[in-house]
Amino acid sequence: MRGLMATTAFGLTARFGTACTSDSSSSAGGDGGGGDEETVVGFIYVGPKDDFGYNQAHAEGAQAMASVPGIRIVEEASVPETTAVSETMRSMIEVDGAKVLFPTSFGYFDPYILELAPEFPEVQFFHAGGLYQDGMPDNVGSYFGYIDEAQYVAGVVAGHMTQSGKLGFVAAKPIPQVLRNINSYTLGAKSVKPEITTQVIFTGDWALPVKEAEATNSMVDQGIDVITCHVDSPKVVMETAEKRGVFCTGYHANQAPLAPNGYLTGAEWDWSSIYTRLGEDFVAGKTLMAGDIDNLLRGGLAENFCKLSAYASIVPDAAQADAETARDQLISKELVIFEGELKDNKGNTIIPAGEEYEQQNLELEKMDWLIEGVKGSVGS
Repeated sequence: MRGLMATTAFGLTARFGTACTSDSSSSAGGDGGGGDEETVVGFIYVGPKDDFGYNQAHAEGAQAMASVPGIRIVEEASVPETTAVSETMRSMIEVDGAKVLFPTSFGYFDPYILELAPEFPEVQFFHAGGLYQDGMPDNVGSYFGYIDEAQYVAGVVAGHMTQSGKLGFVAAKPIPQVLRNINSYTLGAKSVKPEITTQVIFTGDWALPVKEAEATNSMVDQGIDVITCHVDSPKVVMETAEKRGVFCTGYHANQAPLAPNGYLTGAEWDWSSIYTRLGEDFVAGKTLMAGDIDNLLRGGLAENFCKLSAYASIVPDAAQADAETARDQLISKELVIFEGELKDNKGNTIIPAGEEYEQQNLELEKMDWLIEGVKGSVGS
């Protein structure tokens, strides 16, 4: 499988370095490097670009790519995970002349990208989160970050700050990336207080503000005093936690302005760094099809795929010190998040004693379990 070996050997480090409102199509970017032909790159978002979350993080990264001379960006927001995304991709290719597409939402991958890619073999399709596998079209790439590393660090802070020993996690869908964040966050917290529990509530979709507010309120009513989430826009969760007087940690982007009294830190994407580097590759003529860019791109804190929000002033020095130690150990690979013996919340051994799953282990991208200490079930 082209690209997989590079990822498992951290080959991405050599390329990326070792530092870690719906609208219609619009454009931005350079003039093609002094008259040279532009590379048109399309970005598609499942929600608004100002959602304080998933879509905003990608949109900010797209604007960073737009600053690369020779790149022109076209965008469309609030595109459902239906045949609507196929229509948008086709329009960007046939009308806007896009040669590279970034359909960013999880549900865009299968079947929509996989069906359209063979029809346009000269176009590169990059998808956030889907797992590229051998036999898929050569012009399809999968990229994502080990943001669960940042979630682990945020969990360390949460472990210090909780008085009840009860954490809350509002989640959209029980897909591997979400489960990985829940488990990593809990493991970070349990590294401080092993008896800590995390209550998970799945809302059922990426953007359901009413259910997100209900879930947050329910958690506070249960005595939970630190809440985080994995939904497209953490805005409702952060604002509700703030109104109820409990702490929160963010996700996707910096939500500190939404909860000035209770926001502790957060796990943020650093798409500006990654998209800028990919934009430079496109201008240089590098492609997935030629093998210049790996079909499976992954990285964590060390590779600048993710970062931490600044610690709030209310976070004690001891908590910040422990969090920074964990962060440094994750960057140096001294700390492995998923190591045995590790059991799921049904009592089954997931990772035997003496074994460990490093971040690039593809078994983690198939995760379908919640660890011991997490209250909730996959599919609930």
